[in-house]
Amino acid sequence: MLAGAPLCAVQAALVTVRPGQRIQQAIDRARPGDIIEVHRGRYAENLVIDKPLTLHGIDRPTISGSDKGDTIRVKATDVTLDGLIVSDSGDSLLAQNAGIYIQPGAHRARVQHCFLSYNLFGLWIERADDVQVLHNNITGKRDYDSAQRGNGVELYNTQGARIIDNEISFVRDALYIDVSHHAVFRRNRLHHSRYGTHYMNSYYNVWEDNDTWENRGGLALMEVRNQVIRNNRAWNNQDHGIMLRTIEDSVVEGNIVMGNARGLFVYDVEYTQLRHNVIADNQIGVHLSGSARNTWDGNDFIDNHEQVKFVGARDQEWGGTVGNYWSNYRGWDRNGDGRGDIAYEANDMVDRLTWKYPIVRLLMASPAVQALRMVGQQFPLLRVPSIVEAHPRMLPLSTSWAQWRARVLKDPDHAPAP
Repeated sequence: MLAGAPLCAVQAALVTVRPGQRIQQAIDRARPGDIIEVHRGRYAENLVIDKPLTLHGIDRPTISGSDKGDTIRVKATDVTLDGLIVSDSGDSLLAQNAGIYIQPGAHRARVQHCFLSYNLFGLWIERADDVQVLHNNITGKRDYDSAQRGNGVELYNTQGARIIDNEISFVRDALYIDVSHHAVFRRNRLHHSRYGTHYMNSYYNVWEDNDTWENRGGLALMEVRNQVIRNNRAWNNQDHGIMLRTIEDSVVEGNIVMGNARGLFVYDVEYTQLRHNVIADNQIGVHLSGSARNTWDGNDFIDNHEQVKFVGARDQEWGGTVGNYWSNYRGWDRNGDGRGDIAYEANDMVDRLTWKYPIVRLLMASPAVQALRMVGQQFPLLRVPSIVEAHPRMLPLSTSWAQWRARVLKDPDHAPAP
């Protein structure tokens, strides 16, 4: 025996399961720390793993739950599931049927290189800490209505999860996160679901380098604080690209938000830094309400149909040492310092009129509407509260996003990171 080696590692055995044999029987006979190799084939079983072990698939065997219960239920700590096709869970929302259910106390579970298909919930993880979900492909019961599906990955009351390099689609919400802290969500591809991410009541988490597209909503982060939301891409979502609702003390930076109905939906957000984001080609770039004491600097607002829809009682001043770029800015830069000489205002009385009466858009090019806009600029009493930037940047800060956009328009389902 090696000095200092864990007893279970030294005594681990390799157990082989082939078609015609039962995986559950191998689990029942195995000792803690054993590795069970499951060879390619179809195994109609509902597995319960109640001891630390590794279930490793050879050439992707299929474990089918036969449309009942959980296909795999993990009860023990330190369980690894690797290289499996896990399919055909039951469809009871009340029982929360899942392809893989990691129950309370099953800490340090690891699910990697698996295909989870036609399950109600792909992974349900409850009160299990330090779980890793890596390099998996998860799809739901595609023939069910959205409301009758489960979520791709559901995290509830967890600490330290690592959800990395997964592709999740055709579920209710790709990632549903509640009361889960100190987690990392990185390089996930979330599409064709209700929300790419539905996220609440969770703190000290990192969202980085994720792609969300063709959902009703992209990233939805609500009732949270101390978040880092960095270098994500959200495009072609029916509503928002990124929703920030009731958030404090967070950083939102380097994201590309493009071609959504609303790029950023920002409500009740405070003490948050929003910087170096590209918000482009959305119907509304930023829908802002009930938010203050935030920093908006170094962002590029490009060709949004409405750059900002602002609901507030007084002006908000944006910009800082870097400055934001606004593609519809009509000012000039006489001293050549790269910053505009006159202020930019995102909304005026004509904008407010079109929000209240959308049919007015038909007259936007008419002399009467242009005259109304000019009158509003000349007579302060007619002004409406707006986003104001004293010296906006004259040129965009970011350029790499334009090549990325061209790739998205050419092949929206296989857009690489910029």
